[in-house]
Amino acid sequence: MRTEGDLIKINDWLLPLSWLYGIGVGVRNYLFEIGVLKQRSFDIPVISVGNITVGGSGKTPHVEYIVRLLRDIAKVGVLSRGYKRKSHGYVLAHEDTPLNDIGDEPWQMKQKFDDIYMAVDRSRCNGINRLMTDPETNDVDVIVLDDAYQHRYVNPGINILLVDYHRLIIYDKLLPAGRLREPMKGKNRADMVIVTKCPKDLKPMEFRVLTKAMNLFPYQDLFFTCVDYDWPRPVFVDCAEPVNVNKQKPLAFLSKKNVLQVSGIASPEQMENDLRAKCRTITSLKFGDHHSFTPKDIDLINVTFDNLPSPKLVITTEKDASRLINTDGLSPEVKAHIYALPIKVKFLQGQEEAFNTKIISYVRKNSRNSILVKTKDENKPQDRNHSGDRFRTISFRDN
Repeated sequence: MRTEGDLIKINDWLLPLSWLYGIGVGVRNYLFEIGVLKQRSFDIPVISVGNITVGGSGKTPHVEYIVRLLRDIAKVGVLSRGYKRKSHGYVLAHEDTPLNDIGDEPWQMKQKFDDIYMAVDRSRCNGINRLMTDPETNDVDVIVLDDAYQHRYVNPGINILLVDYHRLIIYDKLLPAGRLREPMKGKNRADMVIVTKCPKDLKPMEFRVLTKAMNLFPYQDLFFTCVDYDWPRPVFVDCAEPVNVNKQKPLAFLSKKNVLQVSGIASPEQMENDLRAKCRTITSLKFGDHHSFTPKDIDLINVTFDNLPSPKLVITTEKDASRLINTDGLSPEVKAHIYALPIKVKFLQGQEEAFNTKIISYVRKNSRNSILVKTKDENKPQDRNHSGDRFRTISFRDN
C-alpha cells in the first residue's frame, strides 16, 4: 500500500536556490502581514480552495463538492484564473463558451453545473466585483475561488488548504528543490486543512499520527478525504457503444478489460493504481498537466489503442475529456470506446456532516440576501453516498 509522502522527491543540489526563493516569498507574505500589500474583504460569502504545492491536490473535485453542497441554498458563483486559456481579462462562461476562452477545468465545471455562474479572471478582486455588480450575475449569493490560496489580495471568509496525502507539506521543500510554493508555515492562514487522496482504509492510529504531524492551531479544522469514482461516462455520446452498468460498482465496469489510460493531469498515479486493481491490463499514456493534444498525440492514442487486444477501453479524466472532445483526429474505434471517469471526494471518519455544517452556517450568516429559508427536514441525514447533497434548502433572493 502507498504511504504518506511517497511521491516526494527532493533535489538536494537545488536547495540553495530554494533558500533564495524562500526569501522572496517570505518578503511578499510579510508585506501582506504588515499591511503594505492590501487585502480586500467583500460583503458576500467568499470561500477559497487551494494549496501551497505545485501539482494536483484535488482542487477541482473539492470545489465541485462545495458547489453541490451549496447550489440548493444559494446562487453559486465559481471564480478561477482560467489556466492556459487564450482570452484575457474577465470572462463569464455560458453554455456555448469555447474551452479556449476559459480553460479546461472551468469549461468542465460549467458543463456539469449549468445553473452556476462560472467566471475566470486573473485578478480575483476584479472578478468578484464583476460577479457582484454585473446585471447578469448580481444575484450571486456565494463565490467559491478555485486555486486562490496564494492570491492574498482577497481576504476570504473561509480559506481551505488542500494537502496531498502522498505529498505532505511537512516532508516537502520549497521550489525548485521540492514542490512547495511557499514555506510550510503558510498553512497557518487556513481555516480548514483537508488531507486529500487518503487511502480509504486509513487506520485510527494513522489519523492520530497525521493530526499531530500537521501541528495545526486550535482555530483550524482538519479533515481527511479520499478519492471516489462515479460511473464512467462516454466522451462521445453519439459514438459510444451501449454499456450495461446496472447493479455494478463504477470500477466493476472495467473487469476483464484491457485499458488504455490517457491522462494529462499533474498526479495520475492514484487513478492508474486504482484502475490496475480492477482491469485485466493497463497501458498508460501520460502527458503534462493541462496538456493540449497535438495531432501527433492523437495518432499515438489511436495506434496504441488499435494494438491492444480485445475487450478494450480508453479511460481518461473529465479534465482530459474536455480537451479531447474539442480535438480532431480520434479514430471511430477510439471514439466508440473512450470513457471519462468522474472523480468525487469522500470524507473519512464521518467528517462530512461537520464540514457541511461549517460551510452552510458561514454562508447563511454572511449572506447579502434578506431570507434564506430552511426546509423543515434540513438537518435530517440524507443519502450519505451522494456527496455534497445532504442539505436541502430553498433560497429566496431579493429582486
